[in-house]
Amino acid sequence: MTNRSHSEAPPWTILKLLRWTTDYFKSHHIENPRASAEILLSHMMGTARIDLYVRYDQPLMESELASFKALIKRRVRREPVAYIVGEKEFWSMNLTVTPAVLIPRPETECLVEAALQRLDPDASQRILDVGTGAGAVALALNRERPGSTIIASDRSREALAVARGNAIRHQAAESIALFCGDWLEAVRPAASDFDMIISNPPYIRTADLAGLQPEVHAYEPAGALDGGPDGLNAVRHLIHRSPRYLAEGGYLLMEIGHDQRADIEAVVRECGAYSEVGFQQDYSGLDRVTVLRKRRPGSTADAGR
Repeated sequence: MTNRSHSEAPPWTILKLLRWTTDYFKSHHIENPRASAEILLSHMMGTARIDLYVRYDQPLMESELASFKALIKRRVRREPVAYIVGEKEFWSMNLTVTPAVLIPRPETECLVEAALQRLDPDASQRILDVGTGAGAVALALNRERPGSTIIASDRSREALAVARGNAIRHQAAESIALFCGDWLEAVRPAASDFDMIISNPPYIRTADLAGLQPEVHAYEPAGALDGGPDGLNAVRHLIHRSPRYLAEGGYLLMEIGHDQRADIEAVVRECGAYSEVGFQQDYSGLDRVTVLRKRRPGSTADAGR
């Protein structure tokens, strides 16, 4: 795209610019090129995406073309669209995101859905969201179960600042308690007895990080992705430590890698603290959420359900 005056060539209209940018993104192997072009242009213009097509024949000013060109360059360098525009939709909420937090994924909505299936809508329950990042899961649960007590923790103060801003943005600052701490260290077992602990922990094997899309391994926080040599460092820690913080019959829910089921079942058997072990699939039919229930006195383990 070159900046050309009206006297030199026909003006760059919104539709013409969208078509050019889509082709340019395709030539650079950018995922979802049309959507990326629409999101970036609507962001630059401060308008909704649908309005681009209402105003499709509107010419852009030279200053607008320059601003949009800068956004195109960032995207071609594989910077995620969510970081460029500063937000991402999750559970029908627009959340602020920065490079301090993992970008919320559609798959993580499966984690929320699994939690809602096990949280009584008519009861006040205690929920701990561990490694909250941008606060996506905590905010979704607060929206659907407003009578519950929700505590969210993260070891990154920068991430907590983003989560706090999102809580304010969605009128949940008084409903969600945010704490800085490394996994479960933000709370004390004696004062917990949570009905549910929920987490989207890092679960990518260290050796696999370099093979991820550049948008992920080059821009998103490594601490939110790197699960150690087998991808289970955080998962294993949560499985073994959570029973101390859960009420009898309480649940531990975690997002997991699609190929980690057998390894997680082995960790659960080793732990011996859970009576129910289940797995739920994502929208592609892959194992994405593990559901563990703390054993009640006298109950027996049922792994691999």
